[in-house]
Order: sequence, then structure tokens, then C-alpha cells
Amino acid sequence: MDAVTALKERRSVRKFAGKPVSKEMIEQVVDCGRLAATARNVQPWEFVVVTDQGTRDEIARLADYGKFISSAPVCIAVFCQRDAKYYLEDGSAATQNILVAATALGLASCWVAGDKKEYAEKVRELLGVPDRYTLVSMVAVGYPDGPAPSPKKRGLDEVLHWEKF
Repeated sequence: MDAVTALKERRSVRKFAGKPVSKEMIEQVVDCGRLAATARNVQPWEFVVVTDQGTRDEIARLADYGKFISSAPVCIAVFCQRDAKYYLEDGSAATQNILVAATALGLASCWVAGDKKEYAEKVRELLGVPDRYTLVSMVAVGYPDGPAPSPKKRGLDEVLHWEKF
């Protein structure tokens, strides 16, 4: 799938089939995350892939809008060095790359917030991440259980402005 198609077809999916995702596919997805744009090439990120059911259940219990993480076969937690000036922008770019790469490979995914959430420190501790890192996001990844939702998006003519607003 080409990049433009993957961007246009990406959807937030919260229902996953029980089918496992291969290590090779997950490595490919995370590899795309690490290749994201990053301010001054700091690359402040680290990625923790969680496939253990018990750990995903605990993450789902902690995350107020991420209960579906327990039903996804994979959760990718994106952490960034908290002292990096642009950690949020860099971590968000890495997260978006993960979402698009998952789509390109025929996988479903959903971004779950991490930064500034009450549960961020608990997830960091649960995953054994040093305290110099902060949770930016978590991405549930797996094969979709049915068709992906297709929410209405504002049209290009509604959001595009030339020269001035």
C-alpha cells in the first residue's frame, strides 16, 4: 500500500480479532516509528512492545480511555526523554508513523493518550521504564474484528485556506 492510501485509509479501531501479530510485522511498525521526524534529530524515543495478556490487562485497567488494549494482541508504548525540548512533538510524530505503518501492513490500530495523563507514571513503572522517560502514547495494534469505522471528516474545502485564513 502506498503512503497516501495508508494515510487516507487509517482509522481508529477498538475491536480486534484474536489473531496474533508476527514479531516481524511489529518490528516493521516500530521501525517506522523510529524513523519519524524529530527536532534537531534528537530521537528522544523508546518503544516498549507489550504482548503479555496480564500486562495489557493492567494497562487497560489504568488507561481511562484504553480499555480495549486488553483485547488487542499488541500494545506499543511510546516513551520520550522528558528533558527533550520537543519530546511531545517527536513522540507524536513517531506515534503517527506507527499508526500509518500498521495500516499499510493490513493491521488495525488506535492511539491512546499518555502524556499528562494520571496513569502515565503507573504505566511507566509497570513497564520498568527509567524515570527520565515519560509516556507519550500507547498504540493498540492487531487485526480488526470486522470493518473499520469510517467517521465523517471535514472536507478539504472546509479546512484549506490559501494565503490567509
